[in-house]
Formats: sequence, structure tokens, C-alpha cells
Amino acid sequence: MRSRWRGLISVLMIVAGFALLPLAVPAGAQPREVAVSVRSLAPFVMTKDNNRTGFTIELWEEIAKRQQWSTKYVDAENVAAQLKDVSERRADVAAGAISITSDRMKAFDFSQPTLAGGLQILIPKRSTAATEPGILNFLPILFSKAMLFWLLGGLAMALIPAHITWLAERRHSDSMVSRSYFPGIFQAFIFAGETLTATQEAVPRHWVSRSLTILWGFVAIVFVSFFTATLTTTLTVGSFDAQIKGPQDLFDKKVVTVTGTTSAKYLQGMGVKATGLPSIGDAYKALEKGDANAVVFDSPVLSYYATHDGADVAELAGSVFQQEDYGLAFAQSNPLRQMVDESLLAMRQDGTYDEIRAKYFGDQEAG
Repeated sequence: MRSRWRGLISVLMIVAGFALLPLAVPAGAQPREVAVSVRSLAPFVMTKDNNRTGFTIELWEEIAKRQQWSTKYVDAENVAAQLKDVSERRADVAAGAISITSDRMKAFDFSQPTLAGGLQILIPKRSTAATEPGILNFLPILFSKAMLFWLLGGLAMALIPAHITWLAERRHSDSMVSRSYFPGIFQAFIFAGETLTATQEAVPRHWVSRSLTILWGFVAIVFVSFFTATLTTTLTVGSFDAQIKGPQDLFDKKVVTVTGTTSAKYLQGMGVKATGLPSIGDAYKALEKGDANAVVFDSPVLSYYATHDGADVAELAGSVFQQEDYGLAFAQSNPLRQMVDESLLAMRQDGTYDEIRAKYFGDQEAG
């Protein structure tokens, strides 16, 4: 009798197990292989010891796990190649830092946003050590219109006391200047210039010249002080003007970005002349070598580089601009998109998404 009850209980448990099995996976989930087009771009897709990792990889692996899918990764060089993989059916989905734009939405279906981002600027890291203006900072000022104005003003100011000094001194028996206009006026002019720079050696003999020398000495102090203050201000302002704090400071700068990206399109729309390079790695190298003043690209990518591999050579300038979201791209009417959205929503609700995002971007949403 007991053996019959045990057999009955075993049968009931097996039946219950089969009944609850559909609840273990999302509705519509079926085992299948999904081809995913990806491109190497830290921190979204990275390869270490022949193993793929990164924000996009972990996010997709979790989606695939919930949908009971296996994954076949298809490598691509850039976003354009990823989207081409999807449109030509070499891949079911393109994943990574793919911006959701109105133009792309005309040709592809996108999942709900996987990350909020935008554009940002990366510049060479400024030294925190005290620096002194060098000859390269001074030469442009030396040959500037402002310097010419000050020199002409000093010459004009010296001509007036030079003539008064010559007229007064030529009458004195022991004059320090020649009685003739030439070279007497030149001697008086040199004396006035020496007074202006506090380096005079000759001593005037006539009381008018001596009185003028005292008055001219005060004028010289004011002139030199004002000139020094103006020169210092010019150097300081020039230093601040050279800094890049936002996209408005990119004009007349050597700017690089990645060809065919939303950052390249944005710079073109602004009228900023930027050099398009094949990859973000090439842009980093141009910045490190001094061939570029700034890199404009996706904020999460630049932020990760500035705090990891590029921590000693580069830093972010200003805040995020041109806000944009990233998503997974599908061919239009692909039924996989709805299933992916269901998994993403479930991951946000149970906290899994936040754990993956925080691992690569910190506690706050990137951008």
C-alpha cells in the first residue's frame, strides 16, 4: 500500500514539474542561436584572453540567458558595418554604442534604450605644476598690434620732454646735449627714454630740465606699471582662451573624431573643421602625440578611457552635450526586438541592469 502512495506522489510531482516549466522562462522564449554584430570599443565590447567582456556583452548575455538563446558574435569594424550586417541578414541584431537617431530609425527597429549618453570632449591632461610663460607665449604678443601701439605711445611721449630738455639745456654753458638740433635732439630723446625706463646716466644742468626730469619720472612709473599690468593680463587671458571648455571653443582648434559617427555629423553641422579618423584608438594616438587639441566622441567611451588607459595623458573638458540614447538595432519587423525589450524591462525591475551598468559606469547613468 505504501509503495502505491509513493508511486502516486512521484507521478504527481513529475506532472507538476511539467506544468510549472513554462513559468521558468519568458513567454515565447525558445532555444535558438542569435547572431550579434559587435565592434571592439571599450567599455562596451572588449576582448581579454580570447574572452569577450564589457557592458554590451554582459547585457546581451543576460538577455540571451533569460530567452534561452545561444549567441554567435559577428565582428565588425564600425557602426556602419554593424548596421550593414543587420540589413544584409548576416546578423540578427547589432549591439554596442549605437546611437538611436531619426535617420537610423527609418531603416531599423531599435530596442528600448540600453544606456543614456551623449557627446563629450577629451583634451590633453593639463599639468598641475606651476608654470611660467615661455618664449613661445611671448613672441605673438611682441609682434602684436597692442605691442606696436605701446611702443609708438612711448616714443611719442618721449619726444615731448626730449624737445623741452634740448631747448632748456642748449642754453646752459655745461649742457649735457649738443647745441645743434642734430644730434642734440637725439641725445635729449635718449635721456627721455632712459628716464622712462629708469636707467638714465646723464644729469641735466638747467633747472627746467631738472624739474621736467622729476615730473617725467612719475609719468614713467605710471607708464611702465600700466604696460606691465596690460602685458600680464594679455598673457593670462591668452592662456584661458587657449583652454577648451565646451563645443564653442573648438573653432580654430585641431579636432579629431571618428568618421561616420554622430560626433562627426554634429561637428560638421556646427561648422567645426574636424579630422575624421578610422577608429577611436587612432584619435587617442593623435591626442597623445600632440597632433590634436581635442577628441570629440561618445561620452561613455571617453569617460572610460580618461579614468583607465588614458588617466595619465587625457582628461574630459566640460559637460556632456548633444544628449542621445544607445540601443540594440534590428531589421524592421524582427520579432526578436519585442522579446529583447521584455527582458530589458525585467532586468531593470529586478535590479540586474543597474548592477551591470554600475560595474562599468558607476552608480550614475552614463552621460
